Amino acid sequence: MSTVNMANKIVTLDEMCRLADGYKTLGRTVVFTNGCFDILHAGHVAYLEKAKSFGDVLVLGLNSDLSVRQIKGDRRPVICQAQRARVVAALSCVDHVVLFDAPDPEALIRGIVPQVLVKGADWPEDKIIGAEFVKGCGGRVERVAFEEDISTSKIIERIGQKFYGGS
Repeated sequence: MSTVNMANKIVTLDEMCRLADGYKTLGRTVVFTNGCFDILHAGHVAYLEKAKSFGDVLVLGLNSDLSVRQIKGDRRPVICQAQRARVVAALSCVDHVVLFDAPDPEALIRGIVPQVLVKGADWPEDKIIGAEFVKGCGGRVERVAFEEDISTSKIIERIGQKFYGGS
């Protein structure tokens, strides 16, 4: 069961910091993860469900369109930030969504101070942004193995091959 109704799921960083403080005061474990989540697929959903299993409240830092372009190039994102935020916020495992423009979520992590930081197992722990900070505050880092051999990039490539005979 979600901790808030849909109207309150997409929040600013300031709002999320206040909410996180309140959750922690109530003894709830705040979990943070981040990503682009462009063309949401089953692998994303499995990852987010696993992330939620590490605590009580899952906060998703969602890269803004600007941030996605900085990371993945001018052809991305395929889906705009407002639509991506709406789709991930609709997932029952996601309690809050915070958009961010930076290429990494360091400011979000430092503001929210989650007890658990989650990233894909393809990231070595020493390369996970915010890992040292979270552990220094008494939290922990969890790395999640991907359950599906699927990615947004592979989906885009497959669409190009099926409809246009190439990428």
